[in-house]
Amino acid sequence: MFIQTESTPNPATLKFLPGQTVLEMGTADFPNADGAAASPLAGRLFSVSGVAGVFLGSDFVTVTKGDAADWDHVKPAVLGAIMEHFQSGDPVMAGDAKASSGHRDHTGEDGEIVSQIKELLDSRVRPAVAQDGGDITFHGFERGVVYLHMQGACAGCPSSTLTLKMGIENLLRHYIPEVTEVRPVMA
Repeated sequence: MFIQTESTPNPATLKFLPGQTVLEMGTADFPNADGAAASPLAGRLFSVSGVAGVFLGSDFVTVTKGDAADWDHVKPAVLGAIMEHFQSGDPVMAGDAKASSGHRDHTGEDGEIVSQIKELLDSRVRPAVAQDGGDITFHGFERGVVYLHMQGACAGCPSSTLTLKMGIENLLRHYIPEVTEVRPVMA
């Protein structure tokens, strides 16, 4: 098994491509080891010293290291853990644990605007963000403000604020005049 590694805009995060499907549908975000029991793969990665976060996508695994860790020491162990997992035949998600399908539901009078926002996020933003080893999900729309949650390599990335403000906010404001601002939320 050959696992490719790509850097991301976040220097604390690397994207690992095992050359096979990781998740059939959706994504799974493990910003810390607390929820890792839902995924044997995430659990295996958190057992590597220095791993602080794991994000699973359709064909990639994004790993975030802790501040004190050095990629020269963490990367070989992460590669080994990913290879070991896929060779073991264990599932990526345990039992009835499910990956997230993405956006949070929104009900109310802004339904049409929210549908447009989600469509733009799905067609224009999420594919680009996935290239960088992350995901972005809709959390709400209130009085012109769109609330988004950044995951994986995008969470804590130095350029994420710029991405939200200059990229996503400008895109949404261009296509949907009711949007006045984009703000990040922590899940």
